[in-house]
Amino acid sequence: MTRLAGGLTDRLGLYDAARLAAAEDVLAEVERRGLETVRLSFVDQHGILRGKALTAGALASAFRSGLAMTSTLLLKDTSHRTVFPVWQGGPGVGGGLLDGAGDILMIPDPATFRVLPWSPHSGWMLCDLRYKDGSAMPFCTRSLLASETAALARQGMAATFGLEVEFHIHRVTDPRLAHTDAGLPGAPPETALYAQGYQYLTETRYDEMEPALDAIRRAAQGLGLAVRSVEIEFGPSQAEVTFDPADPMTQAQTMVLFRWAARETCRRMGLHASFMCRPALPNVLPSGWHLHQSVRDIDTGENLFTPRGEGLTDTASGWIAGLLARAAETCLISTPTVNGYKRYQPFQLAPDRIQWGRDNKGAMIRGLMSPGDGASRIENRVAEPAANPFLYFAAQIAAGRDGVARGLAAPAPVEDPYCSDAVLLPRSLGAALEAFGASEFWPEAWGPEVPRWLATLKRAEWTRYLDTVSEWEQREYYGLY
Repeated sequence: MTRLAGGLTDRLGLYDAARLAAAEDVLAEVERRGLETVRLSFVDQHGILRGKALTAGALASAFRSGLAMTSTLLLKDTSHRTVFPVWQGGPGVGGGLLDGAGDILMIPDPATFRVLPWSPHSGWMLCDLRYKDGSAMPFCTRSLLASETAALARQGMAATFGLEVEFHIHRVTDPRLAHTDAGLPGAPPETALYAQGYQYLTETRYDEMEPALDAIRRAAQGLGLAVRSVEIEFGPSQAEVTFDPADPMTQAQTMVLFRWAARETCRRMGLHASFMCRPALPNVLPSGWHLHQSVRDIDTGENLFTPRGEGLTDTASGWIAGLLARAAETCLISTPTVNGYKRYQPFQLAPDRIQWGRDNKGAMIRGLMSPGDGASRIENRVAEPAANPFLYFAAQIAAGRDGVARGLAAPAPVEDPYCSDAVLLPRSLGAALEAFGASEFWPEAWGPEVPRWLATLKRAEWTRYLDTVSEWEQREYYGLY
């Protein structure tokens, strides 16, 4: 009998014997290292880490019974406003279990335990979310990805994902900490360039940015992330980091931790790391997020995307067709911000329409498949770096496996992606909301509550944007009329 046996997590079967043993190991390591605090976090609907810092002595209680967390954190848009009516009859999601801004539970996963490289007195763990009585809830994005991965396994397949993540690093000239700078949202920092850019992959620009890039890389590696390369992108102060291929859950956690590590590390250096797609700054170039995908047979390990001759395998064809069929409606997930749609422009190495091509960086899906190549894969270039990776990966798997299950066939690849007659990607968050809301697929795949929850959150964000007078409007009309 361990000191954690008999608690809520044990009684409800949330921790099996292996996980109980792993939790005991974490408690021992916390004591051995003399850690002062352990941060428990969950990934919210926007892909942001939220949680609490416990003293080391309180960790055992969290393992036994979970940790109470305010449920309204699941009901906020990107401005941190609660957009559901939690007081007036309840939010309309959660079957009454989220009414009145009550608590939910965070359940720590001991397998995710790490010591923070930039805060070595602090441990950290990722948590799953449950209702207060310990029952499963649909709004835990990590659990949603686990469900989709399990569904793919029932079809005899497993996915491998690879990440290429672009972002900007700027010097902070004014952190905007006057009392008048607070708000929902608060004023962003004022910044200057860290390097001038426009010298893609040159050693000169890398050397200029190396202090920050080294610090970010070391922090990421200190968290156990499998960094593959650190590269200079074309834009001013823009970089890209890639990671070794891994399973979807590992890569989703990698993306969340990398964004967090980059921002925390840079903040301590007087810098600002931004994963916003297209900051409103002079000469800026937008950042994308390229997701490499392949599928293997669980029993044999065979890469089911590797062609045996000319053309696509049935699995690759069905997977591509599934992604294309759901591309417009899943933009709400792959490109969840107002800003991200301003990247979908022709001749900018970004997609602007729904199509695939062979090794074509202008197409939404780039096919990298050839006979005998065990690393055959596709690269989806549609997403922005701000997307919630758990939701994005779950949506990719759901769409891909649906295409395979229904025997869909991919259309012919394009050679001139910016002149084809393919359907355009949504040009705004509002258009993506319309496509997502019109889809019958997601309520069937994820249940009715999750799509309604996501649409409500993003609609609040879109409405606030429409209600805001922009600099474009001021310049266009104020002096004219």
